[in-house]
Amino acid sequence: MNDSRPLAGKVALVAGGTRGGGRGIAVELGVAGATVYVTGRSSAAGRSDLDRPETIEESAARVTAAGGTGIAVRTDHSDPGEVRALVERITTEQDGRLDVLVNSVWGGDALTDWAHPLWEQDLDSGLRLLRRAVETHIVTSRFALPLMVARRSGLVVEVTDGNTARYRGSFFYDIAKSTVIRLAVAQAAELKPYGVAAVAVTPGFLRSEAMLEHFGVTEDNWRDAVAKDPHFAHSETPAYLGRAVAALAADPGVMAKTGRALATWGLYEEYGFTDADGTQPDFAAHWANVLEEEYGPLGDPL
Repeated sequence: MNDSRPLAGKVALVAGGTRGGGRGIAVELGVAGATVYVTGRSSAAGRSDLDRPETIEESAARVTAAGGTGIAVRTDHSDPGEVRALVERITTEQDGRLDVLVNSVWGGDALTDWAHPLWEQDLDSGLRLLRRAVETHIVTSRFALPLMVARRSGLVVEVTDGNTARYRGSFFYDIAKSTVIRLAVAQAAELKPYGVAAVAVTPGFLRSEAMLEHFGVTEDNWRDAVAKDPHFAHSETPAYLGRAVAALAADPGVMAKTGRALATWGLYEEYGFTDADGTQPDFAAHWANVLEEEYGPLGDPL
C-alpha cells in the first residue's frame, strides 16, 4: 500500500457530498486515492430547493483533481428507489465493492428554529428536518450496507454535530444530531459480527460555504470575521473533517472505535493530521478555556 495513497483501490460513497463537511470528506478521501461516489440533489442540471450554487459535479471534480476518482450521481436520499438505483450502479461498476459509506445528508439549516421551544415551532418544518437529516441516513444505509456485509469489511461514518448528550439549542436540531449518533451505535451493533465498523464523527466550528457567507467573508479572508465572533478564530475547514474521516478509513484497527461518537479535536491528536493551513484546531479546548464558565461543560464523549 502506498503510504501517501492509503485508500487506493477503495470505493467510497459520500451521501450529501455537495458542500460543507460532505464535500470536505469526499475530497480528502480522493487525496487518499479512493474512488468516491458523490451524491446529493444539487446538480449542474438544476439546484435543489436549498437553492445553493454548489453542485455534486464540482465536488466530484475536486475529488479527481485531488488524486482520486470522483463520480457524481444525482440522488435524492429520501427516495428509496433512487438510493436503490445508486447502490445497484455502484455494485455493477465496482464489482460489488464499497469500503466506506459516509452519511452526511443534512439540508436542515433553513428549517431550524433557534428562537422558539417545541410548542411554538412549526410542526411541518420540524418533521421535514427530521426526514431530511435522519430518514435519509437510514434509507441510504439500508441499501448500501449489504455490499459491506457481503465483503465482511468496511466503515460507516455518520456525520453529526457534537459528540455528547448536551442539548444543542433547538428541539428538532437536537433530535436530529443526537439521533444520528444513535444510528452509528445501532449499526455498529448489527455490523460487528461482519467486521464492519460504524462511527459518528463531528467537526468543531465548521467553516463551511454557508458559514463564510453568513459572516460575509471568503476562505481567503475568513479571519476578518473574528471581529464579529471571536470564537470563529477557532473554526476549521471542511478539509479537517475530511482528513479525520480519511484517517479512520485507512486505519486497519478502526473496529476498536466502532459504536463511538468521535470528533476532529480528538482524532487529530491520534492521527496527527492538520487543517488545510497546517494548524490543528481544537474546539473542545477552546470551549473549556472560554465558553465553559458561561455555558457549562461541553459534555462527556458518548
